[in-house]
Amino acid sequence: MTTTFNNQTLWEDSLKDIESAISSANFNTWFKETFLIKFDDGVAYIGVPNAFIKEWIVKKFYTTVLKTLRDKENGVRSLDFVIAKIDKRKPETKKERQTKENNSAFPLSEYVVNKDDNLNPKYMFDTFVIGPFNELAYAASWAIIKQPGVVYNPLFIHGSTGHGKTHLIQAVGNQIKTNFPNKRVFYLTSEKFYSEYVQAVQNNRTPIFKEKYRKYDVLIMDDVQFLSKKDKTQEELFHLFNSLYENNKQIIFSSDQHPNFIPGLEDRLKSRFSQGMIIDIPAPDHESRLQIIKKKSAVSGVFLNDGIVDFLATTIEGNIRELEGVVNLIACQTQLKNKSLSIPEIKDLIKNTSKPKKMMSVAELIKTVAEFYGLNTESVCKKTRKKEVVRPRQIAMYILREDFNVSFPTIGDKMGGRDHTTVIHSCEKVKNDLKTDKLLEQQIGEIRSIL
Repeated sequence: MTTTFNNQTLWEDSLKDIESAISSANFNTWFKETFLIKFDDGVAYIGVPNAFIKEWIVKKFYTTVLKTLRDKENGVRSLDFVIAKIDKRKPETKKERQTKENNSAFPLSEYVVNKDDNLNPKYMFDTFVIGPFNELAYAASWAIIKQPGVVYNPLFIHGSTGHGKTHLIQAVGNQIKTNFPNKRVFYLTSEKFYSEYVQAVQNNRTPIFKEKYRKYDVLIMDDVQFLSKKDKTQEELFHLFNSLYENNKQIIFSSDQHPNFIPGLEDRLKSRFSQGMIIDIPAPDHESRLQIIKKKSAVSGVFLNDGIVDFLATTIEGNIRELEGVVNLIACQTQLKNKSLSIPEIKDLIKNTSKPKKMMSVAELIKTVAEFYGLNTESVCKKTRKKEVVRPRQIAMYILREDFNVSFPTIGDKMGGRDHTTVIHSCEKVKNDLKTDKLLEQQIGEIRSIL
C-alpha cells in the first residue's frame, strides 16, 4: 500500500503512546531498539534486535502496538516483527528470518574465537563492569592499551576464579587490536603453552616452537599457576619472556594467586613478573555486584527491579560467574513462565545454586576462632610468633578470605594492622597445609560448623 507519512516520525509518535501505556522499565527493556521498517499491503514490519525480544513483544504487547499504530494509520491490519539492525530498510525473507531467529536463540557467532589470535570477541570493555574491587586493574589495563610495551610490562593480574581476570586481559587484547591494527596479538592459556612445548619436544620441533611466540607484539597468557613444577616449560617461558621484553613487546599474565605464592615457580620467573605491575582482583563488593547484576540482566534481556537486584547482590556474595549464572537462570524462567518473577520465586529458584550468606562480622569470626583454640581475641591479633597463636591467626585469615571474600588489606587491618602480603602468605600456608594435614582439615570443618 502507498503511504503519505514518514515511517520514522510515525513510529516515534507511536512509541510515545506505548511508553505512556506501559511502565518505563518495560519500555526501555523491550522497545528501546525497535524501529518501523516499512508498510506493505496492510502489514507493518517492525525491526527488533533479537528473537528473545521479538517473542516477548508478540506475547505481551502485540495488541498494544497494533492498536497504537491503527489509531494513527487506519490501513494497518497486522504486524510482522523482523530481526534486524536499525539501519535496515527492508524486511527479510521468511527463510532469512528463520535462519536469523535460530542463530539469535543461540548466538554462537557472536562469540566465535578468532583462530589468528585466540581472542573471544565477547570479552570487550563495554561489557566489563568497573567497581572498587577492580578499578586498579582496569586503570593499569587502559594505560597499557595507550602505550603497549611501554608501561606496566609485564602486567600480572591475579585473583580467585570468577573475578573477571580472563575478561579483562582478553578485553585488553581486543582493544589493542582496534587501536593498533598492525600489532599482532595472541592469547593462550599456560596449559596450551605446556602442551605445545611437550609436543614440540616429542616431534623434534623445538626450534619452531621457540619462534612461534616471538613474532607477536602482545602476548597474553592465562592461568600461569598451571606451570607449577613444570621446570622445562618454565625455562622456555623464561627465555620467551626475555626475548619479548627486550624488544618492547607487551606481556600480560593472569593467575589464581600472587606469583610469589605459586608453589614450584622458579625464582627467576617471579623476578621477571615483578618487573612490571602485579595487581589483585578480589571478590566484587556489594556496590559492584549491583552493577554486575544490572548489566548482565540487560544483556540477557530481562528486567529486574531495584528490589530484586538488591536482594541478589545481598544474597549472592560469590564470584562474577555465579552472579551471571543466576541472572541467566532467572532470564530463562522468566521466558518460560512468560512473566516477571517475584522475590519469593527467585529465592526458591536459587536456593540450590547459591552459597548461603553468612551473617557475621570480622570481629565475631576472630572471636569464634580464638575461643575454639582457648584464646582471647586480643592475643590472636597481637603481633607475636608464638606457635599456639600463629596457627589460629592464620586459620582466621584463611576463613575470612575463603568463606567471606574479605579483601586481604581489610583482613590485615582488622587483625592488628598487618600488611596484606602477610595475609596472603597466611592464607596460602593454610591452603597448602590442608592438602596433607587431616587434623587441620577437621578443625577448620568444626569451626565452619559453628559459624
